[in-house]
Amino acid sequence: MQDENEFENNAEDILENKIEHAYELIENKDFQKLKELLAELEPADIAMMLEEVPIEKVPLIFRILPKELAADTFVEMDSDQQEVLIRAFSDEELEQVMRDVFVDDTVDIIEEMPANVVRRILKSISPERRAKINDIMHYPEDSAGSIMTIEYVDLTESMTVADAFDKIRETGLNKETIYTCYVIDGNRKLKGLVTVMTLLTSPQEAVIADIMDENVIFTTTDADKEDVSKLIEKYDLLAIPVVDLEHRLVGIVTVDDAIDVIQEEAEEDFAKMNAITPMEKPYLKTSVFNIWKSRIPWLMLMMVSATFTGMIISSFESALAKVVILTSFIPMLMDTGGNSGSQASVTIIRGLSLGEIEFSDILRVIWKEARVSILCGISLAVATFLKIMLINNLLLHENVDWTVALVVCITMALTIVIAKFIGCTLPLLAKKIGFDPAVMASPFITTIVDAVSLLIYFSVATSILPGI
Repeated sequence: MQDENEFENNAEDILENKIEHAYELIENKDFQKLKELLAELEPADIAMMLEEVPIEKVPLIFRILPKELAADTFVEMDSDQQEVLIRAFSDEELEQVMRDVFVDDTVDIIEEMPANVVRRILKSISPERRAKINDIMHYPEDSAGSIMTIEYVDLTESMTVADAFDKIRETGLNKETIYTCYVIDGNRKLKGLVTVMTLLTSPQEAVIADIMDENVIFTTTDADKEDVSKLIEKYDLLAIPVVDLEHRLVGIVTVDDAIDVIQEEAEEDFAKMNAITPMEKPYLKTSVFNIWKSRIPWLMLMMVSATFTGMIISSFESALAKVVILTSFIPMLMDTGGNSGSQASVTIIRGLSLGEIEFSDILRVIWKEARVSILCGISLAVATFLKIMLINNLLLHENVDWTVALVVCITMALTIVIAKFIGCTLPLLAKKIGFDPAVMASPFITTIVDAVSLLIYFSVATSILPGI
């Protein structure tokens, strides 16, 4: 493990040194050495480096990249830099770059560009590629069809291994992956797949139909892209074929696109779980106004919902006036209840996103969380009683009566039980009725539990304490 960490650190140091050297070459305008250095870097690293370069120098540096490296780097760049480059390119340069960009990546670029830039991109693309792009863009935004690529190797059942290699040599350079080849019939219906390893280890005269794997994991064009990504993750696939309603092969979703979807969904869930509308651009490239727009609706909603807790406290003003010490424990009870509910909700949301939990498991989830909440409730109630007796009474000299301590401890236990019940059921119910479970995470559950904990607190207090 230590050797691996040292290797990773050395690799990072080498990369940082190369990037720093590249910056020096840019400053010194030594473009010949810069070209040699950039040829040693990965496209993603070059794109990262270009983010720190003055925007007016980006087109100049980009033009010294070798053709294939330039296209791969262009795909890795953010949309703002891509737009700058497209505007700086001549028609011939733009046509050359776009020719080497895969169709699915071209679709992603087009979706991020303003209309006038899109027109230039489409003008630089052949009519045949434009038709393919239009086909993909007609699929729903969250479908497998919207992220698939049509650059794959297809073979027919009657081909021999020698024929298959001839086709791979002929078309492979223009395909996104050649390791897995897909077998189709005369109507382009998916029949199986064959890997390059199988081809390499089979006789040249062997027929594809005899060596192909007929048990193919596939998806459809209208399948949710997140579900498709989970299939790729579950079965450790490099790509998954996409078929239409007639089982005809129309494209594939590759593992790199699946990773992008998983990352995008994780970022969206993280934002929603923290009461923020997901943003399309990185934080530093998002305007103050757009950040405000992503946050203010949720803050407004929670502010309004929090008025219920204020109403509850106001309705029990007389009780608080008689036993003022009760007020000091309200923040502790509300925070503990909110945290307990959040723990349960985050666990269930994660289980839902990974496909480990379904709505049909709701009774099992409730039963498990009930036992967990009882154990947590008892533990924290005991800890609260000791805290009141030792810290509040002995150290702070607040002279909290044992009956008040009993009220606080009972409320603590009941609040945790109910908070965990709310936390585990709301995401499941949201999923059942078609809402995103992430919306039911910390902020909403905390607001609900705050109101519930106050109702429990004052109900227990009025039942136990005399004169309230």
